[in-house]
Amino acid sequence: MRQLAGHDHQVAVYHRGQTRAVLPAQVQQFTDASSVMPIQKFPAKLFEFRPEVVILTITMGAVDGHAAADAFRGRAGRLVLVSSGDVYRAYGRFVRIEPGPIDRGLPNGMLHGASPNSGLLNEDAPLRSVLFPYRHKAPSPQALEYWYEKILAERAVFSAADLPGTVLRLPKVYGPGSNDDLATVYRYRGHPNWRWTHGFVENIAAAVELAAIHPSAGGRIYNVGEIYTPTVAERLAGLPPSSIEPDLSCAFDFTQDIAYDTTRIRSELGYREPVPEKEALQRTLESGRSEH
Repeated sequence: MRQLAGHDHQVAVYHRGQTRAVLPAQVQQFTDASSVMPIQKFPAKLFEFRPEVVILTITMGAVDGHAAADAFRGRAGRLVLVSSGDVYRAYGRFVRIEPGPIDRGLPNGMLHGASPNSGLLNEDAPLRSVLFPYRHKAPSPQALEYWYEKILAERAVFSAADLPGTVLRLPKVYGPGSNDDLATVYRYRGHPNWRWTHGFVENIAAAVELAAIHPSAGGRIYNVGEIYTPTVAERLAGLPPSSIEPDLSCAFDFTQDIAYDTTRIRSELGYREPVPEKEALQRTLESGRSEH
């Protein structure tokens, strides 16, 4: 929202009002304390803003996906869904809910030649056939883990022929306040050859903004994340030591990489990260040390 407002777009946010982000003064805020996930209703005053593009940041499944599509049909020009790379079949293989052999992705890297970035998942890679990947963790049918399914959210956003949708499949996001200790790197030092695409929060925000304002993004799906996904060992080579204990008991299949090809958003929309990777990692670790 800060990036959009900083580029002279009129911006409004709809939320419950339980937390308050520091936003530019010109950002309008619509609150409804009774609105809980899955969000199925939108107050009438929200539509007075007359949005051209609606960015769905916490739409997690079929119910709230269809609710948003129904609510903004005829009232907005496009929906942008913040989705996840966990929709891919490769993720199901990694967490061992999807039967079958390892997904090897593209035979050759699209950006770095045959070997450095091979085995990538592009936007046309197979999706999971097993739905609700976190349901086994749900304490009740009302819990987010029970009904969460970004595959169904994506289908809902694309269901309205007269309301174009755009889907952004995010990687593991890191930055101040979220994974600021880079535990998703340090914890897996026992799997030095494994690859998992990451993205710095400000760079991810820039991709969301670009997809929202670009006229060619309608009807498209984009992977978002770093241009090159290094192995755990490669990441650790550029990081200081950490006291975070390695996870040696994890039952995931680390022969399955979760590495995305991000060529499409770069070639079609001209996406480039505003914050270089080394700076992003440094800022993240410094923020974590200052908070702890």
